Amino acid sequence: MKPQDDKLDAYWMPFTANRAFKAAPRMFVAAKDMHYVTDDGRKVLDGTSGLWCVNAGHSRPRIVEAVKKQVETMDYSPAFQMGHPSAFRLAERLAHMAPGDIDHVFYCNSGSEAVDTALKIALAYHRARGEGHRNVMVGRERGYHGAGFGGISVGGIPANRKAFGSLLPRVDHLPHTHNPKENAFSRGQPAWGAHLADELETRIIALHDASNIAAVIVEPMAGSTGVLIPPQGYLERLRQICDKHGLLLIFDEVITGFGRLGPCFAADAVGVVPDMITIAKGITNGTVPMGAVLVRRGIHDAVVNSAPPGMVELFHGYTYSGHPLATAAAEAALDTFEEEELFKRAQELAPYFEQAVHTLSEMPNVIDIRNMGLVAGIELESKPGKPAERAYNAFLKCFEKGLLVRTTGDIIALAPPLIISKAQIDELVGMLGDALKEAGRD
Repeated sequence: MKPQDDKLDAYWMPFTANRAFKAAPRMFVAAKDMHYVTDDGRKVLDGTSGLWCVNAGHSRPRIVEAVKKQVETMDYSPAFQMGHPSAFRLAERLAHMAPGDIDHVFYCNSGSEAVDTALKIALAYHRARGEGHRNVMVGRERGYHGAGFGGISVGGIPANRKAFGSLLPRVDHLPHTHNPKENAFSRGQPAWGAHLADELETRIIALHDASNIAAVIVEPMAGSTGVLIPPQGYLERLRQICDKHGLLLIFDEVITGFGRLGPCFAADAVGVVPDMITIAKGITNGTVPMGAVLVRRGIHDAVVNSAPPGMVELFHGYTYSGHPLATAAAEAALDTFEEEELFKRAQELAPYFEQAVHTLSEMPNVIDIRNMGLVAGIELESKPGKPAERAYNAFLKCFEKGLLVRTTGDIIALAPPLIISKAQIDELVGMLGDALKEAGRD
């Protein structure tokens, strides 16, 4: 299919049906607060925080001014053997915000890089302790950990893996936690499912032996697969098993970090302190690409102290680690979160949001709704032989009505900016309900 406009042809778009898009493009040209503006001048309510990242809303003045000032002052500073003040200030703030004794920060540029970095740190940590044979990584079915080879290896979404396979030599996966017979239409964390954490001990550790396992990585709340909420007690049980057998526990909080579930991190929301947390997206409010790994002191010290003085301790990093524009945007984003008390706002709005999204249960073809904090997943019954078509049609109808939603398979995900009002929640749910009614007639 030849695109209507050959000027669109050169761009190979990510995670997109390129031929369909270029036959009927959907273009944003501006954004402010809760809305995008299309190339034909329509306002579109942002129901997904861009791509799970614009937590404070669009084009916030403090962030815009910080990036502008930084690029005028110093556009770039090398991260190898040199530094700049903002990178150290931001690291101190993040360390202070992180739970427990997580107090070191390693910068990268995306969630995918953060995951690969965390996996490498886990291997380096065990090697520094004389246990280099610990090299098995454990992920989870339906998990999403970015698009790097490390991330797709520990990830568990089949479509992301089938064309590439797993390049990490030793990987296993926990079962996912969603059972529609047991926890459909759950509000918050479902009561069923904590026992699934025991698979780590009874199957995976029994198969590989704990002495060979380096780390377990999970999303506290699995977002990209369609919003899978952690069962009550599940993450606590994973922590207990990892402690018992000397395994590192990594929380992938690229989506859940910075207020999505209310507190700054999902770790705070569920009361579990992992050994590392991967972050990205909301750290700069989506303004400038940035990621990081937050690391417990004992892990950092083991790696750093294992190298001779004056030598590089971890042979890893990126040209743009701690980029000045990114750190400036992140500092301003954290200021915005704090000054406007957006994490508290998310906690206060969560019950209203929950009640609103669950009114969609009577819409055509809705077979499940699940939510936690300011995130929800609405699952639709798939058309026979046409998986994902029903949700995609609803996505298109939402866009026509002036609403941006996210779909994965036949699941519609909602994750609006934390600045959303109750009236805008009602507007969002109303437009989505109308779209589901219309899609149900197709």
